Amino acid sequence: MPSFDIVSEVNQVEVRNAVDQTNKEVSTRFDFKGSDARVESKESVLTLYADDEFKLKQVNDILIGKLAKRGVDTRCLKYGDPEKVSGNKVKQALTVRTGVEQELAKKIQRLVKDSKMKVQASIQGDAVRVSGTKKDDLQAAIALVRKSVTDFPLQYQNFRD
Repeated sequence: MPSFDIVSEVNQVEVRNAVDQTNKEVSTRFDFKGSDARVESKESVLTLYADDEFKLKQVNDILIGKLAKRGVDTRCLKYGDPEKVSGNKVKQALTVRTGVEQELAKKIQRLVKDSKMKVQASIQGDAVRVSGTKKDDLQAAIALVRKSVTDFPLQYQNFRD
């Protein structure tokens, strides 16, 4: 029975490279001279540090540019609220989301079921498996999900015939 998986993955190596490039650019830029602006990475959480809100926004813009240049979809980032550290210094946490969250998986499953196509969607951990009898139905399901879910990066993998 033909099937495919809907997943959301982020290349962690590219994220780490973008963080390193951002830190290198921030350390060499004239407008950041003498400031404590940097990006730290721990597992799937990126923490941006800066002297004030304006510089925090600039560091964020540099990071977004580096991620986009390396092919990382920036929709996978979940922004935390900027927090004051000491004095004027601020930090902000960015979470790199991987895997299809339970709420989104249920939304995709409901979308496929309500479409009246001859395919079934089942939640498999942090992925959604869609199976059907014809390859054309599966391709129509991919098109439907692509059109409907635009706020989260999804990949369609493991297509089996």
